[in-house]
Amino acid sequence: MKRVPTVVFLGDGMADEPMEELGGRTPLEVAATPNMDWIARSGRSGTLLTLPDGFPTSSDVANMSVLGGDLATELCGRGPLEAASQGLPMGPDDVVWRVNLVTVTPEGVLKDFSGGHIGAEEQRETIDMLNRFVADEWRGAPGEWIRFHAGVSYRNLLVTHGAAFSGADVAYDKPDDNHGNPVAEHLPRAKNPNGEYSASVLRHVIARAADLLKGRGANGIWPWSGGKAGAIHSIPGRYGVRGAIVAAVDVINGLGRVMGLDVIKVPGATGYIDTDFEGKADAAIKAVCDGYDFVYVHLEATDEVSHAQDLALKIRVIEDFDSRIIGRVRAALGDGAAYCVLPDHPVPIHIGKHTRTPVPVSVHQPGAAPDAVEVYSEKTCPLGSLGAMKGSGLMDLLLGAKDPC
Repeated sequence: MKRVPTVVFLGDGMADEPMEELGGRTPLEVAATPNMDWIARSGRSGTLLTLPDGFPTSSDVANMSVLGGDLATELCGRGPLEAASQGLPMGPDDVVWRVNLVTVTPEGVLKDFSGGHIGAEEQRETIDMLNRFVADEWRGAPGEWIRFHAGVSYRNLLVTHGAAFSGADVAYDKPDDNHGNPVAEHLPRAKNPNGEYSASVLRHVIARAADLLKGRGANGIWPWSGGKAGAIHSIPGRYGVRGAIVAAVDVINGLGRVMGLDVIKVPGATGYIDTDFEGKADAAIKAVCDGYDFVYVHLEATDEVSHAQDLALKIRVIEDFDSRIIGRVRAALGDGAAYCVLPDHPVPIHIGKHTRTPVPVSVHQPGAAPDAVEVYSEKTCPLGSLGAMKGSGLMDLLLGAKDPC
């Protein structure tokens, strides 16, 4: 049986809360989104719980939820996923940490979790400086080593190698949750005795990095979400599809790769508002034309502007997402394809942080009778026929049945 191709449009952090300055509406309700509204009007809507209690409120957790992962058994940490995206080999004694290059005030307060969206040249220089420090000054036990790896902009990695290192036994705080807070109050700390050594090494490296990077725009590091490689189910194996992912950032590409999706790189994809919207759309179109059954198109820019608490930019990026990606794909593939639109989590402008509120979902599948929802928004989608989904419910809906034609 031939499958109807399914394209998921994921606007990272797109959902929000009603705002007084918008007359009690959300940015999504104010933005012009005719293509999202068409998906809602011609399809079915509901919500999806992506950040259940007991798990970090981070995008690796949320996107794993969207893709039907079992958080209790498959969550491995953001570091290993980004390592998978970069093709870094991981041995059994390797713990990989996501490391933000950050900006800290002279008083020790976190000013910017993105280091001013540090450019590629400065990023490489910074990572080289940190690795020279490691080579020249850091001495662990025999057989131990640590090394930094450059990712995209402020998003980088730290690998710690040695049997004494642990990720699961170290508590950490997310940098994007701590704007305006003293860094010293949010350092890595041990959950139990097994984590004491790892936490102490991370704190030492953080302190030395602050000395090394003094005077630079990105003048500090923030390691978080460390872990070891884990076993995550394969989407092609579970659903019998050929799948691809189109994304700019390593954590999403890494998640797609370990879940069996082919990673399609778009040269102009930056993870910010200057990303190549049309390039992402064209990559999705080509993937479907090349025979992929499932394509996951992720946009990071909506998350970035939400963390920056920039309301005007959030509305603009939502509209660009709708017209320059969703509309372009619809125009090329027509209404005979299946489409799904959703965020991975909300980032309300008024706080600039991820929240656990279930996200709005709309799904158009040819032949499926639409429900009464007319527009795509946080307010309308919960009224739809799909109800309150969780776990693998959305993926089972999208990929659980084949086209009988």
